[in-house]
Amino acid sequence: MSPPPPPPPGDSKNPVIDRAALDRIIQRATELQTGEREIGDSLTPDEVLALGKEVGIPGKYLQQAMLEQQSAGTPSADVGLIGRLVGPSEVRAQRVVRGDPEEVIRGLLTWMDRNELLVVQRQQAGWASWEPLKGMQAAIRRGTAALDTSKPKFMLSRAEVVTAIATPLESGLTHVAMTASLSGARRETLVGSAVSFSLGAVTTAALATFGLLGFVAAVPIGMTALIGVAVLRKYRPISDRVRLGLERALDYLEQGGIKPGHSEVGRGPGLIELLAGEVRRALTSGAEGRPPSRDKSR
Repeated sequence: MSPPPPPPPGDSKNPVIDRAALDRIIQRATELQTGEREIGDSLTPDEVLALGKEVGIPGKYLQQAMLEQQSAGTPSADVGLIGRLVGPSEVRAQRVVRGDPEEVIRGLLTWMDRNELLVVQRQQAGWASWEPLKGMQAAIRRGTAALDTSKPKFMLSRAEVVTAIATPLESGLTHVAMTASLSGARRETLVGSAVSFSLGAVTTAALATFGLLGFVAAVPIGMTALIGVAVLRKYRPISDRVRLGLERALDYLEQGGIKPGHSEVGRGPGLIELLAGEVRRALTSGAEGRPPSRDKSR
């Protein structure tokens, strides 16, 4: 007699566990297991590896995590009043990935060319910088990207300069530090907010000159103050999206985007080649995303 089939996923005996719940379960189980032994305020790397072995974490992942923690720098946030109220003028992201610095930079060059509206500004050993792509090529890529809605694109287009520094570490690991400058976008936001406040102050002063005091004179400055605050709040989503764009590029490196090889990045395609390639890519992505058509004659 054959055994009964397993219950379908999602019922009370065999519930489905999503990724977020799995992360919480693993984190809690690790806390419970490590809580059974006394741990001091600080541990040596060997003690961390021994502890990870007890809880079942492979040593290579612990070594990579420790190197990433040691390489962590200062947070990418301004300490001044403007930085706290508006947002940072420079966004940073960093990670430790497997591969050598040359392979890391080559992988980032490939990612930026395919998924961002950027062009190489400078490139040296273990270092590269990009600036926004402009002109006809930028217009063509923006237009063809509108045909492909399968994934987000151009998350770093508001950055003035994007830099990547790859520093070799031990055991074939590389620390990647990426920085995106947003000084221009933040300056535009501050200027727009200041103009709004100034117009309100001038209008209020003019009304007071004509003898209109009290509530009537305060209305213009109050309205422009609200507009100025709304303008300031538009900058934070810009910096958050740029930070997400940097993290997305690092995800690509971490998930297999580093390909060994010795080929150098050659000259970029011409205008006709770029237009044909972008149209072909958009049409191919759209065709892959559509379900197969049914034969109505049957």
